[in-house]
Amino acid sequence: MTEAQKQGQLIVISGPSGVGKGTLIEELKKGRSDLGFSVSYTTRAPREGEVDGRHYFFVTQQEFQRRVETEDFLEYAGYADNAYGTSRSQVEAMLNRGQTVILDIETQGAMQVRQRRPDATLIYILPPSYGELKARLYGRRTEDEASIRKRLALAKADLPYIPQYDFIVVNRQVTLAVQELDEILRAARWKSCYRQEVIQQYQHSFDEEEPTGQP
Repeated sequence: MTEAQKQGQLIVISGPSGVGKGTLIEELKKGRSDLGFSVSYTTRAPREGEVDGRHYFFVTQQEFQRRVETEDFLEYAGYADNAYGTSRSQVEAMLNRGQTVILDIETQGAMQVRQRRPDATLIYILPPSYGELKARLYGRRTEDEASIRKRLALAKADLPYIPQYDFIVVNRQVTLAVQELDEILRAARWKSCYRQEVIQQYQHSFDEEEPTGQP
């Protein structure tokens, strides 16, 4: 196992509602044992087919606020009248096991993670166009007109934050987008923040030899 592989890395994936983040993450996880997905806490009600503890931990406003006050969250934010948060202890436990931890969170939370964990790799998932995003939201038939309009407004509000992400993936076709994500995760293992041991060894090699002026 290489030095980079020993280090758990933190990956943040964001994107507008309806862009297909969940599908991409599920496909990315197939056949890979090194990925750990952090399950977020939320105050919203579960949608049809969602399972508590698998898709989200569904909690009350009171329980969510208790976790905020005890600093249990690595990040938390409000989105579409609901609150979402990532358990700090859950993430740290997976990183300590050397896993690549994926957070599916919105831009407010991503910016908090960037401040608290500068080593994190931030990826934003874009739809091919605004029209395609709109069609996907209406096509899933899980929300009313007002909710969809609010989500489209939130997608527009993300625009100033997108350039602050490390990578952009356009989800035109699931297989191709998953391939791009896989390539990003592989490359991220070799970021300098995960290679401190190699850097230190190189620095020490200068101290072990007196400079002679000869190559």
